[in-house]
Amino acid sequence: MKQLFCWTLAAWDVPSPTRMFSSLWNFVKRHKRKFIFTGAAVGGVYLLGKYASSKIRQLQEKEANHYIAQARRQFHFESNQRTCNLTVVSMLPPLREAIVKQLNSENLTGILKARPANKVEIWEDLKIISFTRSLVAVYSTCMLVVLLRIQLNIIGGYLYLDNSVGKAPEAPKAPAEVQQQYLSSIQHLLGDGLTQLISVVKKSVHDSLDGVHLKESLSLSELERHVSGIRAQVEACPQRPLSSYMMAPDDDALSDQACGLTEKDVLTIRLLDETRDVMDSPDFGAVLSACLQRGFTRLLDNLARFFHTPLVDRDPNRLPSVSLPLAKIIPVVNGQIHTICSETPGHLVQELLMNDHVKEFAANVYDSFSA
Repeated sequence: MKQLFCWTLAAWDVPSPTRMFSSLWNFVKRHKRKFIFTGAAVGGVYLLGKYASSKIRQLQEKEANHYIAQARRQFHFESNQRTCNLTVVSMLPPLREAIVKQLNSENLTGILKARPANKVEIWEDLKIISFTRSLVAVYSTCMLVVLLRIQLNIIGGYLYLDNSVGKAPEAPKAPAEVQQQYLSSIQHLLGDGLTQLISVVKKSVHDSLDGVHLKESLSLSELERHVSGIRAQVEACPQRPLSSYMMAPDDDALSDQACGLTEKDVLTIRLLDETRDVMDSPDFGAVLSACLQRGFTRLLDNLARFFHTPLVDRDPNRLPSVSLPLAKIIPVVNGQIHTICSETPGHLVQELLMNDHVKEFAANVYDSFSA
């Protein structure tokens, strides 16, 4: 039996453990380079996978942070535009009061009720004042909308930077006192700038309407030609651009101080200079022109309702052909200021605030100062 078992082992030639390890070692030595290359490749793939996973995670976090920052910025911008709209509406009553104070037609209408001897002379004064104050109301309302869009978006952009997450601490670009001092420059439009604008418009109205008698009839198209002629004279003067009525040409009282300028004064002057730079840009001129075109179109649309045309004569592609005596047009024109500068936003103010040119311009200003 023992011989049979030994014979069986010999027949199968089962290797001993020593021989097995020796064979394996010889195999490894023969294919050493392949094993090294394979090991390096597998290790490299593993490390590359870990590196790729880390980079992908970083990119995802960076992209998420970018979207969050963009969402914050967009939310801040939209909130800033709502502030702009509310500020414009709140400034309309003071603007109307300032215009009426300098162009008080109510005193003249009160005198006319007493039937004075110089009635025609008073009517002539009323004609000039009525047209002047309605046209000035359109000009100044458009200027107010555009100027506040510039100022509040410059401040809004700086406030976004001052409150940005992860921003290195430094002195704020628009502290509260500087904002107040800077925004107070709007008083030029309601003060000296308005007085200058009234003077220029009044002269142009006089040049255009002086020869038109009170009993002379005007159609809406003829009225439009007079308004266009007045506008051309007001806006064509290179020595007095429309921006000069919106901001004082110098840094007001701050620049007159020979010494003792505080840090806040310096910041305010910088903001004023940046505002003038924006107002010197072609975009500003294009936006203001678009607003004025919309404003005077709305004024004529308001007047058109008083030119009653029979239904059979109406053509939607043409202005009404009915004519009215100038004496009847004057009271209608005189009352337009209360529609244009109303504390309850009328069609004109709503159209200006929602105008695509104004919105795009505001976004560009905000982007420039919040980047």
